[in-house]
Amino acid sequence: MCVIGAGLSGLATARALANRGIDFVCLEKAPDVGGLWRRPGAGERGPAYLSLHLNSARQLTGYAEFPMADDLPLYPRHDDVAAYLRSFAEWAGLLPRIELRTEVLSARQDADGAWTVVSRDAAAEVTERRFSHVIVASGHNTEPALPDPLPPGAESFEGRILHSMDYQTGKDFAGQRVVVVGLGASAVDIAADLSRHAARTVLSVRRGLHIVPKQLFGMSVDLIAEAPWWAAMSLAEQRRFVEQALFVARGRLSDYGLPEPDHPVFSSAVTISDEILSRIRHGAVLPKPAIESLAGSRVSFTDGTSVEADAIVYCTGFRMAFPFLPDGCPSDPRRGAVELYRRMVAPDRPGLLFVGLIRPVGSITRLVEAQARWVAQVVADDIVLPSTDVMREEIRTYLSGVEERYGRSEGSSIQVDVGPYLRDLRELQDA
Repeated sequence: MCVIGAGLSGLATARALANRGIDFVCLEKAPDVGGLWRRPGAGERGPAYLSLHLNSARQLTGYAEFPMADDLPLYPRHDDVAAYLRSFAEWAGLLPRIELRTEVLSARQDADGAWTVVSRDAAAEVTERRFSHVIVASGHNTEPALPDPLPPGAESFEGRILHSMDYQTGKDFAGQRVVVVGLGASAVDIAADLSRHAARTVLSVRRGLHIVPKQLFGMSVDLIAEAPWWAAMSLAEQRRFVEQALFVARGRLSDYGLPEPDHPVFSSAVTISDEILSRIRHGAVLPKPAIESLAGSRVSFTDGTSVEADAIVYCTGFRMAFPFLPDGCPSDPRRGAVELYRRMVAPDRPGLLFVGLIRPVGSITRLVEAQARWVAQVVADDIVLPSTDVMREEIRTYLSGVEERYGRSEGSSIQVDVGPYLRDLRELQDA
């Protein structure tokens, strides 16, 4: 058995396999476990900027068997999370089965159904091994996505243009004028961080998103999502509840100079932030619309205004990329959607499974643990998968519902609701 990735999902998978006595090896290209929470070393790219904290409560982010320590804050820093994940790997006895600094170059299915995995270690030694199953747990924050094309004049821009993956700390931009592009989690985190160091911080926003504080009514929003009274509500009732709570908590986003969302809440990813609206209200962050063009050091926006800038930080997300897998897996290039049965099984690739390739509104840990247990049952032949046709029909039904609610995109195709998906996984395990 081969597990690819030793972040939160990979470690959960390794634990589930170990609990069932299934032999496996876990391959991780980084120097340590922890995934995106581990701070990149010198020369490494990575999303763990220094101000990164959990947006989900520690009670729901820690593994069920190994809770996070009570003396940690409700929303721990990235280095606390990385240390926690390593301590979990030590506690569970997983480290001897994890090969660090080992990059997977390819995973290809042979004629007999087995999988040949080619990897390269820190000494540049290439190894070829055969496995009955390959479990991909490397996440979906893979390749940094920049606008294509960049705004007119980008080639002559005199400042720096970088992606959030290359951002570490606002101290690196002390006294500079910086434009941050985006309104997702990394954009608002980075803009708030920059505003304490940069001479001026501008937040360029093309499309409005729902900005949700980490707590409503004194309760962490992901703990609300776990509450039985919340699960008993219909989607329409949940939307009304959240929209009314948000209006009371922060008013209209247009009052802050931000565009109002063009969609109801829970029809797209939401942005969790306690800081960004406060930083805007304090004049530390200046909202602007989309960038229209660049010229020298000048950044012009679609409303006709412009600013001088020393750097532009694009917080425009990531593309899912699995270059080691066969073409078209797990995303269908024609639809731009991830096509996995129950969000875990590649129907046309027996033996290929995924854990953590989902995007919930709330903590992912409980879902990942449930996925890992189910995958371990599949690997142990305790669960028999349905026919390929049945799996494809489930995928079609799921994607149809997702498209109706979120629209068609690769990112929306992995969106799940915490409560319903968790119930589905439990029913699958009990079937």
